[in-house]
Amino acid sequence: MARSDNFHTQFVAWMKIILPVAGLLLLSTLFLISRKYVPGTALPVARIDLEQRAQDQGATNPSFAGVSDNGTEITLQARRARPDPEDMQHLLANDVSMQMRLTSGVIIDITSDNADMHQTRLTANLDGNVHMITSTGYQIRTATVLSRLDRVYAETPGAVTGSSPGGEFWAGRMFLDRDKTTGHIHLLFTDGVRLLYTPQVTKE
Repeated sequence: MARSDNFHTQFVAWMKIILPVAGLLLLSTLFLISRKYVPGTALPVARIDLEQRAQDQGATNPSFAGVSDNGTEITLQARRARPDPEDMQHLLANDVSMQMRLTSGVIIDITSDNADMHQTRLTANLDGNVHMITSTGYQIRTATVLSRLDRVYAETPGAVTGSSPGGEFWAGRMFLDRDKTTGHIHLLFTDGVRLLYTPQVTKE
């Protein structure tokens, strides 16, 4: 039943993005049918405009919301999303914000300039000025984060910098994943981790 509910949620979310774009494409088709085109003459300007809008404009303020198998609430919002003209399975989004609400109460917010979302694989690759903030006190900056829309998962193919309750840190890579044995969510840093420890000042 849970899998069916998740599928319904995902289906509705993607339809909010796909249907507006499909409408623009249909409008473009109707325009072409309603006019006679004489071979050898210039293409109608309206045809180019409508097709360009269907590809470039896409849907504004789209959102995705779902619940993973362990109860984590995952939402993703963008200022604009449009299909990739070279692969319609991909949706290209701008000004993206993603949030994971874990069952433990921890909240993870991720923002980026762009995102590439795959409709069937349920992946979201966030790119450009990626900033991750956790309610436990971590702030992480990197160039790219590879994440998923159906479960708690995020990794960086490159270096990260940030701050934590213990101080500032640098690392070659970062992983956020769920332990299959315990079910606990782990945030791991690898590949040459450096920490500039800042002692906590206690109030007397």
